[in-house]
Amino acid sequence: MDSGNETPHILVVDDEGAIRYSVGKTLQRAGYNVSEAASGEEALELMQKQNFDVVLTDIRMPGISGVDLLRQIKDASPDAIVILMTGYASLNTAVESLRLGAHDYLIKPSSSQDIKNSVEQGIERSRNLKRRRLLLDAIRNNVYELSRTNDIPAPIYDYTERASGQSIEDNVVEPINNNMTLGPLTIYPGRYQIAVGDRPIDLTPTEFDLLLYLAAHRGRVVSCHELVREVRGYSVEESEAREVIRPHVSNLRRKLKQAGQDVDLIVNVRGIGYRLSEQVPS
Repeated sequence: MDSGNETPHILVVDDEGAIRYSVGKTLQRAGYNVSEAASGEEALELMQKQNFDVVLTDIRMPGISGVDLLRQIKDASPDAIVILMTGYASLNTAVESLRLGAHDYLIKPSSSQDIKNSVEQGIERSRNLKRRRLLLDAIRNNVYELSRTNDIPAPIYDYTERASGQSIEDNVVEPINNNMTLGPLTIYPGRYQIAVGDRPIDLTPTEFDLLLYLAAHRGRVVSCHELVREVRGYSVEESEAREVIRPHVSNLRRKLKQAGQDVDLIVNVRGIGYRLSEQVPS
């Protein structure tokens, strides 16, 4: 179940009323707000009136099929989370669905637990995408303010959405020059990748979001509790949060060192949390 303050809203799309009822009840019992649509056309009408955190749709329906619905949803909102269900599984359909950006592909009849797990993971993915956008916006605002103070031309960013068919992470907005600079690092927002000089470093999503959050809040020490809440999406006690964050920081430091970055950019303030090294411009 989503840990955010607002109850997630799920749209269930299926031309069979019994399946809509069953799936809807499963999700309602899990605590979600659920709406139903009997066709792709009805789903699109509902989506014009309301935002949904996850759309769960059958593939084989009269009129607009589930795959066509997925394509139209992604054209309008590339970050939308769509889960496809089918009783007629085929490799080609599965590959096409994932290529178009489906979050998951369920085979009917799916167990209640499988449905709840898929939706929960979809909501977490949606929250991570929104969180990453906020982090990138915060960094851009900091860069803009810094450029105004120092009379440096501010970078120009391209907010045009990418074409459908790319992975959801690839739809994160990137600068026109495809990177941002953070001290000695070059950050590639849509790739989970940074670079030291000409040496690229691949990061896990958690490592990448951790670095971005510290960058967005540079100038202060961030507690482990806050890092877990904002980067991982759930809350734990500070003692447990330290155990959650420590291996990610350790891996990030190791990757930076292997790329030739000798200065430890992530400083551990004992008993409090982490901050970026003062060598990173603030």
